[in-house]
Amino acid sequence: MKRPKPATPPLLTSVEAQLYVADVGAASAFFTAKLGFTQTFVDGEPPFYGHVRRGRARPNLRLVREPVFSGDVRERERLLAASITLATAAHARTLFAEFQAAGVRFARGLTDESWDALTFVVADPNGNLISFASPAGEATVT
Repeated sequence: MKRPKPATPPLLTSVEAQLYVADVGAASAFFTAKLGFTQTFVDGEPPFYGHVRRGRARPNLRLVREPVFSGDVRERERLLAASITLATAAHARTLFAEFQAAGVRFARGLTDESWDALTFVVADPNGNLISFASPAGEATVT
């Protein structure tokens, strides 16, 4: 049976990353205290799932009791758990400075990318690598 074509194609408006963590409460505390997110909910006692938000970025925190990756593959291959796009390169610089002042550990500092974006990568206490980037194609000259 052939499906009818919709008059207007569905619009996908966002995606939420699933970050695998050893302790949902501690992960939520990191995101709120260090990265400036707001905790929107934590589920379970003890918590097995949580959600934090800052602007339109909404990572989910999912309890996992076993290693998700084998050995050091995550760091060695620089496997990102989430990518968060910022409005401008100026916002990337401002957020990087904010995170530095909060004592956040970076997997990679501010970098001008070949696709003309300004990026940096945060490492959370669970080893999740989270990229923050200005839009591709934006001039990043300081």
